[in-house]
Amino acid sequence: MDFLPEEIEGYSEQFSAVESDLLAEINRFTNAKVLMPRMLAGHLQGRVLAMLSKMISPKHVVEVGTYTGYSALCWAEGLADGGRVDTIEVNDELQSVVEAFFAKSEYRENLHLHIGDAGDVIDSLQAPFDLVFLDADKRNYSNYLKHVLPKVNVGGYIIADNVLWSGKVTSDPRNMDEETAALHEYNELVTDNPNLDNVLLPVRDGLMIARKIA
Repeated sequence: MDFLPEEIEGYSEQFSAVESDLLAEINRFTNAKVLMPRMLAGHLQGRVLAMLSKMISPKHVVEVGTYTGYSALCWAEGLADGGRVDTIEVNDELQSVVEAFFAKSEYRENLHLHIGDAGDVIDSLQAPFDLVFLDADKRNYSNYLKHVLPKVNVGGYIIADNVLWSGKVTSDPRNMDEETAALHEYNELVTDNPNLDNVLLPVRDGLMIARKIA
């Protein structure tokens, strides 16, 4: 399932800021060399993430799910002075790829890659977090929320990708597969939490944006 009609996505990209040469290189490399390139944020969503970062100006970003590093670089664009992005990836086969791309970036000093279990790494990171981006195994989104929420500043953001799951979250809950059910549960958990203000944006495969208000 395409996230958007091809002509709409193309038009939107045409009238959005261009991606940097490094991001374009990561885009090409991922589509040519890495399994499941559909996981890449890509040009349009990448510009959305970068714009959100510039609007929020976070001091500390925590990303769960690095993949090939595209979205981490987008978040770095809006960091406050002296800010950092801690990005977590479970697949150690991607470590050398990500580190090579990060080394080429003007934000290289602000980017910190962690290889390992996301829950363990989150628990080891120093709070507070200003922005958290969830883009890893969907079955654990609710678990990740429990780990990060106590460490997020009041006024901070938790943004989760793929929450529409190609539209499958709209199906009958009795017929949902495990990943779809987990994402539906996450959407309910965020919406029902009185300490969060949230909106689900149908951007690409769905972005759940939640702001901690208490």
